[in-house]
Amino acid sequence: MMRRLWLVFAQAVTVALALLFVVSTLKPQWLPGNQGVAGLLPGPTLVQVAPRSVPASGTGASGAGAGVAGSGQPGMAGYATAAQRATPAVVSVTATRMARNPHADDPRYRFFFGDGRGNQQQLGLGSAVIVAPEGYLLTNHHVVDGATDIEVQLADGRSTRARLIGSDPETDIAVLKIDLDKLPVLALGDVRSLQVGDVVLAIGNPFNVGQTVTAGIVSALDRNQTGSSPFQNFIQTDAAINPGNSGGALVDVHGDLVGINTAIFSRGGGNLGIGFAVPVDTARQVMTALIEGGNVKRGWIGVEPRELNAELAESLALKTSSGVLITGVLQNGPAAQGGLRPGDVVVQVGERPVSAVRDLFAGVAALSPGSIAKVVVVRGDERRTLELKVGERPTLRQGESQGR
Repeated sequence: MMRRLWLVFAQAVTVALALLFVVSTLKPQWLPGNQGVAGLLPGPTLVQVAPRSVPASGTGASGAGAGVAGSGQPGMAGYATAAQRATPAVVSVTATRMARNPHADDPRYRFFFGDGRGNQQQLGLGSAVIVAPEGYLLTNHHVVDGATDIEVQLADGRSTRARLIGSDPETDIAVLKIDLDKLPVLALGDVRSLQVGDVVLAIGNPFNVGQTVTAGIVSALDRNQTGSSPFQNFIQTDAAINPGNSGGALVDVHGDLVGINTAIFSRGGGNLGIGFAVPVDTARQVMTALIEGGNVKRGWIGVEPRELNAELAESLALKTSSGVLITGVLQNGPAAQGGLRPGDVVVQVGERPVSAVRDLFAGVAALSPGSIAKVVVVRGDERRTLELKVGERPTLRQGESQGR
């Protein structure tokens, strides 16, 4: 009897499960909770993600999970905050120059076109950076060199003429002035804290396509190009710098100005990932001198130096292999009048140690013309301190020798 009851129970359960399966498959809405068989099985819990709010301009995320440089969206790498802070202060520059027509003296050309076509207008395009609320801008010397008219266009759409306050070809820095109110100003960063590998952004107007931001890293510091001025110690970066970027801003991930884009290494005129920027501390010094006096005055003593190494020191029987060898002294120049001689090895200028020609040049250039400077030299077995009256370095034309 019990066996028959057990069989009836088993058959009833089987039929019930079969009916449940059929109903849950064909008519799941008939079941309580509207789950169906799938609702009885374990599975992932889906949580709807609330939409993230976009931060206002100039603010960014902070703390764990924030994007690189505070992009404003957790977990997303980007430099939106730095770009938003810097781009309003970068302007486009159009420089108008008058270029002489090479055919202007040809009688046949004048017969057909007249005498009024000897000069032609040329437009140069570049960028500049607003660095003071009074309207002072930093740009490159080569952007505005020879310009008869300079016009700048701000990122907010305003346009105005700019006047040239001064220019320094040695560092390729020029200072412009515009008269507008409520100007965006880019803060000057600390170049001394910049390291190789740091991320930087290049901002400018390449190829006149409009304001553009490119990203890269600091590839090298204290670079100098062959044949360039000894005052130039560039920041090298692989951030794309193209024609029209000259005079634009190189900023760090905080949006602070660390350099003025000035040159590229290129075989065909395009970007190859080797760009150069003038450090902002150099640009600041030049700007201050140009605003205060209209030109940059640098010290000069009138010597011809040479790099010193162990082989040269041994061949000349010198007692030191550190310093800079003086191979020539200008007659009646500041160095000659102060007692400096050919064969002396300069090891210090003022408080600045000298181990290379660039150290000597930078040390002398930093001296104020007319001041008395102490120069430490090694002469034979003696170490002497000479006092020189510093002269003013003359402005050299292109191709002339760089005297110290």
